[in-house]
Amino acid sequence: MPGTLFLCATPIGNLGDMTPRVVETLRAVDIIAAEDTRNSIKLLNHFDIHTPMTSYHEYNKVEKARQLVEQLSEGQNVALITDAGTPAISDPGEVLVRMSQESGIPVTSLPGPAACITALTLSGLPTRRFCFEGFLPSDKKEKREVLEELSQESRTIILYEAPHHLVRTLDELYKVLGDRDVTLCRELTKKFESVMPTTLSKALEYYNDQEPKGEYVLVLRGRSREEKRREEITAWESMSIEEHMTHYQERGLDSKEAMKMVAKDRGVGKREIYAYLHKGEEE
Repeated sequence: MPGTLFLCATPIGNLGDMTPRVVETLRAVDIIAAEDTRNSIKLLNHFDIHTPMTSYHEYNKVEKARQLVEQLSEGQNVALITDAGTPAISDPGEVLVRMSQESGIPVTSLPGPAACITALTLSGLPTRRFCFEGFLPSDKKEKREVLEELSQESRTIILYEAPHHLVRTLDELYKVLGDRDVTLCRELTKKFESVMPTTLSKALEYYNDQEPKGEYVLVLRGRSREEKRREEITAWESMSIEEHMTHYQERGLDSKEAMKMVAKDRGVGKREIYAYLHKGEEE
């Protein structure tokens, strides 16, 4: 009978956020797979946990996942922890989860701290709909593509950023997304936690004089539907009505449905579009 893979959330700053269930599980499993064993040993010592550890990180995630799946298949129980927060969120845990599931190994998650959700709830921005992007890509072309996608995103956006890249990222966001509302959260749950609701332009101005310190979570307001609607109307108005009709007919709509969509896009009545298209016809 195979063992179980336990995804154990650990504190993102305040050790008081460690759940009793996670402590009990880390003591009971056969082995703990940790992103950085040098960092995690401090956590384990604090809670008097003496379970053997092995490293599982970005650079050995595939090979080590195979080894761990083999151990799980033999009946051993494995706990996965990251440096801080919930495993598989912006770390290689997803690889181990997928390989375990493909091998028929039970996987369960022990919920707890997650910086992205903590920041979202503190941001003061809409929480009903949101997307998590994590760290932006380092490749310039890929980053530009992601930023262009985010510029059209209407949901609240959550990003992670390191202090030495913060100003550059704020500048890139400002240039592509425009001057959005943003809440900058740093040192979450720690003694010097700060939550700064502002705008991208004001954040840039602030950090031109202040050195960024600590790990940041950026929560940005999504693009408003009104703004998107205005741009769409402007785009349609640059087309002739005939071109607008063709746009929908080429997508399989009949004339009646196409006329209805054109009228909706332009904010006018269907009769007005009909009258324009038939203005040269005899009564």
